[in-house]
Amino acid sequence: MGKGSVGQMKKLIVTGSSGLIGSEVVTYFDERGWQVFGVDNNMRADFFGEKGDTRWNQQRLTAACRNFTHHEVDVRDRQRVLELVETVRPDLIVHAAAQPSHDLAASRPFDDFDVNAGGTLNLLEAARRYSPDAVFAHMSTNKVYGDRPNTIELVEQETRWDYADPVYANGISEAMSIDQSKHSVFGVSKTSADVMVQEYGRYFGMKTVCLRGGCLTGPNHSGVELHGFLSYLIRCNVEEREYSIFGYKGKQVRDNIHAHDVAHCIEMFYERPTSGAVFNLGGGRANSVSILEAFERVEQLTGKPMRYHYVDEARSGDHICYISDLSRIRHTLPGWDITRSLDDIFDEIVASWQTRLVGARHALPLQQTK
Repeated sequence: MGKGSVGQMKKLIVTGSSGLIGSEVVTYFDERGWQVFGVDNNMRADFFGEKGDTRWNQQRLTAACRNFTHHEVDVRDRQRVLELVETVRPDLIVHAAAQPSHDLAASRPFDDFDVNAGGTLNLLEAARRYSPDAVFAHMSTNKVYGDRPNTIELVEQETRWDYADPVYANGISEAMSIDQSKHSVFGVSKTSADVMVQEYGRYFGMKTVCLRGGCLTGPNHSGVELHGFLSYLIRCNVEEREYSIFGYKGKQVRDNIHAHDVAHCIEMFYERPTSGAVFNLGGGRANSVSILEAFERVEQLTGKPMRYHYVDEARSGDHICYISDLSRIRHTLPGWDITRSLDDIFDEIVASWQTRLVGARHALPLQQTK
């Protein structure tokens, strides 16, 4: 099954290893006997402040994993990226590091493009030079489609928007064009990376895949207002903070996929790689939820009413309804499917934030807890 030498551990480099997907990939492959090299410089704290800090996750991985090594490397640092790949010679590279926010990209466009596009190119070229047979899995995004999904005719229901056209009954497929639509600055940087990953597959014959994620989530997500829809929404409820709804009456829909199912997908592609593959990877219709529906679900779990206010202005380029069509990935990687339901996801995230909130209270000096 593996591609490493007989008797030797297979090697994996994971960028963004302290983030949601990166940390799940670290744990998943560590449990399966891989030697895992994490790359993360906690730039999420720079992007989002203290609430976006992921050092806690880095420390958790270091304590829990058997064969994990953390490397404090910025993916924009071309020389250090080249040196790391040359030294490790990995069998698999999972590129999950990114600047993930629409809003932040508009205020820091150089940082956004340098991380998302430049960092991806650094890793691709390092792989081509020093580990050309490695499988390269890139965490892309459904934002590569820009606002084109908003051109699909919709029907307004009591708690959500949905597709009026039966063609989209299973969601949006990879056939949707990524051209001539409004992407946001963030969407453009991620589209640039996506196309480059495809090109290194097609032009150089490398084994690459772009996984165009919907809402990727799970209990290890450090959700903030500018990124991490479901984690942040649940966090607001648990901490009894006010949540802001931006437009579309709170009926905008997202499909949610647990990080574990993402890691499993990467493993299956590693076993059956192709060049320049592209898959939409989300929760599908079964794991789709609107903001209003998410409010009701979390209220039932915590017993706390959701505090929120409505801003009658949608975020630029934001999708009104996005559900991933999983037909292609299910056909290409038989045996892969969603294993964590929407109920499972809500249960895990609520429990995680409740645990973290209790831990934070215990960490405060006594006079601050009164």
